[in-house]
Amino acid sequence: MELINKALEFEQRKMRALSTSDRVKISREAKSLILDLNQIYKIKKDDKIMDIMKRLTVIKRKVEKRLKGKLSI
Repeated sequence: MELINKALEFEQRKMRALSTSDRVKISREAKSLILDLNQIYKIKKDDKIMDIMKRLTVIKRKVEKRLKGKLSI
């Protein structure tokens, strides 16, 4: 339960005007939370946990997209 609360807290954080190092930390923290929640999901098969993981993945992708920048062709 503590992990789920931590994930929900992470989700509520403001993600504005972040430095590159902040983005890297957020990306790593999101990945860690997703993997830990996945271990719980494997045992309990609770759809609420899956929904949290999906929302965290969206946040992680947005941050990583900004880290990588736009590809110029």
